[in-house]
Amino acid sequence: MAKVWFITGSSRGLGRSLTEAVLSKGDQVAATARKPEQLTDLVEKYPDQILPLQLDVTDNGQIRAAVEQTIQHFGKIDVLVNNAGFGITGAAEAFTDEQVRTQLETNLFAPIELTRAVLPYMRKQRSGRILQISSVGGRVGNAGLTMYQAAKFGLGGFTEALAKEVAPLGIFVTSVEPGGFRTDWAGDSMSYAPALEGYETTVDQRAEFFKGGNFVPVGDPAKAAKVMVDLAYHPEPPVHLVLGSEAVGFLQHADALRKAELEKWLPVSLSTDHDEATSFFETELGKSFLKA
Repeated sequence: MAKVWFITGSSRGLGRSLTEAVLSKGDQVAATARKPEQLTDLVEKYPDQILPLQLDVTDNGQIRAAVEQTIQHFGKIDVLVNNAGFGITGAAEAFTDEQVRTQLETNLFAPIELTRAVLPYMRKQRSGRILQISSVGGRVGNAGLTMYQAAKFGLGGFTEALAKEVAPLGIFVTSVEPGGFRTDWAGDSMSYAPALEGYETTVDQRAEFFKGGNFVPVGDPAKAAKVMVDLAYHPEPPVHLVLGSEAVGFLQHADALRKAELEKWLPVSLSTDHDEATSFFETELGKSFLKA
């Protein structure tokens, strides 16, 4: 049976590739974008499958209205894809208040609000898939990307907790974590904080790398889109799905460093338990955490 998708940021980049893949499969899509007129060619090609909607994901009123329009038009939402977002580079202290706010509003608060808006419908139908388009930058931190990665780390944590919360309702939640893909993430979509003295060998190097067009990602958006379409139909989807060899390499390296650091500081970590305490994972609560 064909699924109904709700995709944000569907007019460009990975969102556009995914929208095309979903339509090609025969599914239906509420395709949201700031400029839905950029979807005209898809509307002409798939008039009965696509519902183009104007949506600013930082506007909670527009979010609720778009979800209701989709339900009225298609009768349900089977798959929510929180894809809309943008990157920002700079030193943490250099970002303006507006840059910090808009980054968190778009990349963290908006996916949370969209998820909250769709969940009541999925809960009632006892089924649904939610794909949060995060990043390997939500698992591995890098200089110059503090605000972007603060949002993505937050989204990953929200996803992991939510997946446990809604699993009994037949709802699956996955954090999709790509490395670099050949979209305009590091191009026209990237914004920057003013440069500051002292960050020449860290933040500035990354900013110049992006600005100089030297970042040539290995990821193919069309292949990622196919994976996500297949994921929506998989009976046991993962909570975290890393995409791309670059992302896999970054994560493997980071995991090794974290493990080594944990082991090095383990005596200090264990030294803080109360003398009369029982090991947490020997308690009923601890055992329940291990089962979750």
